[in-house]
Amino acid sequence: MRRPNILFITLDQWRGDCLGVAGHQVVDTPHLDRLASEGIRFASHYAQSAPCGPSRASLLTGTYQHVHRSVQNGTPLDARFTNVALEARSAGYDPLLFGHTDTTVDPRTVPDDDPRLEDYEGPLPGFRVVLDLPEDRGAWYRWLEERGHDVSDPDRFLRPRADMVIPEGRGASWPPPPFAADETETAFLVGGVIDELERLEGTVDGHPWFVHASIYRPHPPFVVPEPYNDLVDPASVPGPIVDEADADHPFLATARSWRHTRPPADPVDLRQLRATYYGMMAEVDAQVGRLLAALDDLGVAEDTIVVVTSDHGEMLGDHGLMGKLGFFDQAFHIPLIVRYPPVTGNSAGAAVEAFTENVDVMPTLLDLAGIEVPRQCQGSTLRPWLEGVVPDGWRNAVHWEFDFRLFSGAVDLPGHQCNLAVQRDQSGKYVHFAGWPAVFYDLEADPAEQRPLRAHPSMAEYAASLLNWRMATDEQVLADHLAVSGGMVVLDT
Repeated sequence: MRRPNILFITLDQWRGDCLGVAGHQVVDTPHLDRLASEGIRFASHYAQSAPCGPSRASLLTGTYQHVHRSVQNGTPLDARFTNVALEARSAGYDPLLFGHTDTTVDPRTVPDDDPRLEDYEGPLPGFRVVLDLPEDRGAWYRWLEERGHDVSDPDRFLRPRADMVIPEGRGASWPPPPFAADETETAFLVGGVIDELERLEGTVDGHPWFVHASIYRPHPPFVVPEPYNDLVDPASVPGPIVDEADADHPFLATARSWRHTRPPADPVDLRQLRATYYGMMAEVDAQVGRLLAALDDLGVAEDTIVVVTSDHGEMLGDHGLMGKLGFFDQAFHIPLIVRYPPVTGNSAGAAVEAFTENVDVMPTLLDLAGIEVPRQCQGSTLRPWLEGVVPDGWRNAVHWEFDFRLFSGAVDLPGHQCNLAVQRDQSGKYVHFAGWPAVFYDLEADPAEQRPLRAHPSMAEYAASLLNWRMATDEQVLADHLAVSGGMVVLDT
């Protein structure tokens, strides 16, 4: 039986609440909404860490951060771990990468002068890179030059035009950049993917394909071409969540002091930034629509697993923060949509409210492709949910971790204590710090997480549950092997 095609799309820095189908009041995402109507949307889906590199390590290896230990952009990913691309390649796929995975090579596997040791944006082992699009964006700039743009100052493509008058009621990020909507980074990448799909489907061998389209937006800088720059009126944008005056904790105080995490001071600029972010989402959604249309045009939609998710969210000024950090839902609640008609057809359009995690994505992809899921994976296949079945013993809480050792000098903590772990369920969120007091949010009384509590009757229960999770998710690949007379056996666990 022929294996399915796989189109694995990651969007960078996309908040889980920012979908039209999720009920957002201003975000316009008709193509992702269409995908959700034809597949299954996981409404309570969470990343395991941030920023990009650590989160993608969890997504692509199916392991929690405390196991893979790639805790920062630039922290090597241990070569002992397999991943979704290596497993797919072993099964006969040729996994192709368009974009980035932000993987740093294990320094023990290469010479000391290997140039990859200077780069945190390397490709995940197992992928064949078709289009490398790291933050230097060299391939995109060359493409723009071919289209007649002057690229002598490439940074101008990453900032709003300075020769436009900003209208009343608009903010600093309103002006578009000096290129058109069909010339964005996303349009460039998607065009490359479509060209490759047409080539693959034009071959006579009929082998299934695996394409990972890693889209960089709506990651900052916050700028988007016309008409998306003016798509959302800042006056219609919900204001940021503001913590109560007495909401204080050393982590929050420190995080708000970091220059790159501070929101714009001008309220109009902040509302505009949020509106620009939503416009960037609309531009990405349009390009995802191009990809979905290409599957239809090629006649392969029925035979293709389509997965769309993100690496993490964006604070967007909520709780006085920008970026992706810490423990708030805005930075870790992300979208997940899966469509594979032979499996999801009878449940199409359903929204699963149960908690799911990015560590579930690798086992799901492998399971749907008929590939054995390695023992390394700590998540679970979502196939039962895709088939409309509620699996027994499913998790009732989600977990994520955040390591901030790069700022150890600013917080007067040793680096190995600069980390936190979260247990979140429907009723509460417990945040445990290695070097600071824990905090708790009573989500029934405080759903917007505006009042961090130092004491709450449930904290001991949540702390024990977090410890149970942590102890039960240590690496098990060899732990249940045992040498006995006659050879190695694997204990039935």
